Amino acid sequence: QMADPFLYDTGERSSYGCLGHEVQIEHINAYVCRPSFFTDKAVIVIHDIFGWLFPDIRYIVDLIAGHGYITVCPDFFKGTDPWKTTDHWADFADWMKDHDPMKVDKEADVVLKYLKEQCGAKKIGIVGFSWGGMAVHHLMLKNPQLTAGVSLYGIIRDSEERYNLLNPTFFIFGEKDHTISYDQITLLEEKLKQYCKVAYKIKVYPGQVHGFAQLKPEDMKPDDKPYIEEARKDMIDWIKMFI
Repeated sequence: QMADPFLYDTGERSSYGCLGHEVQIEHINAYVCRPSFFTDKAVIVIHDIFGWLFPDIRYIVDLIAGHGYITVCPDFFKGTDPWKTTDHWADFADWMKDHDPMKVDKEADVVLKYLKEQCGAKKIGIVGFSWGGMAVHHLMLKNPQLTAGVSLYGIIRDSEERYNLLNPTFFIFGEKDHTISYDQITLLEEKLKQYCKVAYKIKVYPGQVHGFAQLKPEDMKPDDKPYIEEARKDMIDWIKMFI
């Protein structure tokens, strides 16, 4: 049985009034938020197991758009059910078999085409959380069209080819993430030093558990707030450095 990946219990999450709108991109639904001015820079956000409708991920989309990027969160589950808080963790491994974060290439290509052809994007980055963090790690190994990536608490574990990143990638982890051991982070660091030919960064945020960086401000615990805000700023700074 797999451990419950989300220890971050904020009680009731506050509601969120989104700034963007929903669009259909070929066979994929997506949430899009644009800045108020024209830009040819874009960011794809990959949701966690709770899917593209989850308010916390839409907040992140709006936040990134506020920094001057056309920001889009596609439904990488293609209309199938996301994981729900009422589901049983004993079933999680089976659910994951049908929701493989390493099988997102086709959807990523569809969204890249949309951003280039419909939105005029010239440079495109990608950010992903948890399940989405794994997907970002995978895509930064496979898709040279992605100029830079940020993978938040997602790690590809059992593959020797996980280190040869194509473009700059930033890995964000929480120190108390019980789904990713410190040994795995150390191994990632050692191997990237050995194999990676592009810029990369790994940062571990003190005392933070899995899922810490997605929370809306009103849902943050006071002790964690500085680390959450720092992780967000670091994420945006990495994107701005390359895109």
